Amino acid sequence: MREVPDFPQPGVLFRDINPVLADPAALRVLVDALAATADPVPDVVLALEARGFLLGAAVAYSLGLGVVPVRKAGKLPEVAHRVDYALEYGTATFELPAGVLRPGQRVLVVDDVLATGGTVEAACELVERAGCSVSGVSVVFEIGALGGRERLVGRKVSALLGV
Repeated sequence: MREVPDFPQPGVLFRDINPVLADPAALRVLVDALAATADPVPDVVLALEARGFLLGAAVAYSLGLGVVPVRKAGKLPEVAHRVDYALEYGTATFELPAGVLRPGQRVLVVDDVLATGGTVEAACELVERAGCSVSGVSVVFEIGALGGRERLVGRKVSALLGV
């Protein structure tokens, strides 16, 4: 993982996992470790745009499950639910595709990073609006100083690395 200062704006230190994703052995270790956090095994994986798509799809495949992508606003032809959320450097909207989650399903939320917690909290809200439960949240790394875990109290949160 490499650090990129002042991206996407001055003062933000971006942690880039692309080198890990490009390395076959590292990717396998990463996906296996994320899949191992799914205890008990959920019914489906929810993957957050955009790096979470790559990780979530691989984790779902590893567990023999389907994957549901949560998209940024305007990317889906049919939307079941929508939620606005705050980022450490702005605001955004997430949308859940219509007709993919069934009420009562246990959902594992997968993303690359837990920072301020706004993105993951919004995804969890979408899961619950669909009548499902969040069985856990799995991320590659957590930036502890930004306090994201505090927004997810009562949820099982697994981070492979803390920075």
